[in-house]
Amino acid sequence: MTVRKLTGMSSLDRPIRCAMRAKTCVITGASGGIGLATARALRERGFDVWIVGRDPDKLARVEAELGAVAFRADFSSLDEVRALADALLARGRAIDVLINNAGVWHQRFTRSRDGFEDTFAVNHLAPYLLTRLLLPRLRQSDEPRVVHVSSRLHHQAGQTSSLRGRAVHLVNVLGVPLRAVPAAFEEDRLDRVEGYRGLEAYARSKLAQIVFSNELARREPRVASNALHPGSVATDVTRDSAVLSLLIKLGGFVIKTPEQGARTSVHLASEPALRGVSGRYFANCREAEPARVVHDRALAERLWALSADRVGLPA
Repeated sequence: MTVRKLTGMSSLDRPIRCAMRAKTCVITGASGGIGLATARALRERGFDVWIVGRDPDKLARVEAELGAVAFRADFSSLDEVRALADALLARGRAIDVLINNAGVWHQRFTRSRDGFEDTFAVNHLAPYLLTRLLLPRLRQSDEPRVVHVSSRLHHQAGQTSSLRGRAVHLVNVLGVPLRAVPAAFEEDRLDRVEGYRGLEAYARSKLAQIVFSNELARREPRVASNALHPGSVATDVTRDSAVLSLLIKLGGFVIKTPEQGARTSVHLASEPALRGVSGRYFANCREAEPARVVHDRALAERLWALSADRVGLPA
């Protein structure tokens, strides 16, 4: 059997056997940024990559570049997520890896098509719904994995909206690990317009992703479910915020490229040594410690039930 030598970290330094070519990986938000870099890296490693995005022109370019199968869906609409799941299920193939990478960040309060705060809808409700709908195909895999692209900013969930709290949020974007108060998931603020802060909503959605990842690991022991922080990456997720866009430019010395930011996603999707590893949180291709509230089982059960109710699935 022939092998190829690939550059990278961990198993990415080892030869990749051609047998991996049969694995199918679905990557959301893959028409640009970290998602596209992840798709390129996994395609090079022999994965059959199915990409999901909302911009048809970008999708067409990536589809042509990678020889990937492309699916269009706007995660601000749960109906489009359901249609996406139907299209993926209709392919009739086992899904080995699902990477929930798509994300958004709004400076001002924005409602999804279903009436929810859009950051929470896109970053948590959409991947929650998609993952649950795709479980039949994931269970068909010999080694199913779900990878949730979260953020270090989940530590800031529940942070005060005061000037001091906002400053803590901003410096954390650049990798300065300040902690003003312990992270908390404020359910009563999910759809509150008054006092809305984009960073606060983003942190809350990213905390929800990790809590969901851990609860999925408990409920689906055959499916390895792990979350990660990709690093502070130069992508268009901050496009709605002039302040954050400026900070990203000024903080070039600590900002990663999309290719660097994709490393941990690729690691969790392809590292043989992680077989069976589930319910963990990673950063820089290593296990890291998430906020303490992530381990609150009562919160996990409430969030699961709340999410199920919002997307119209049984808890």
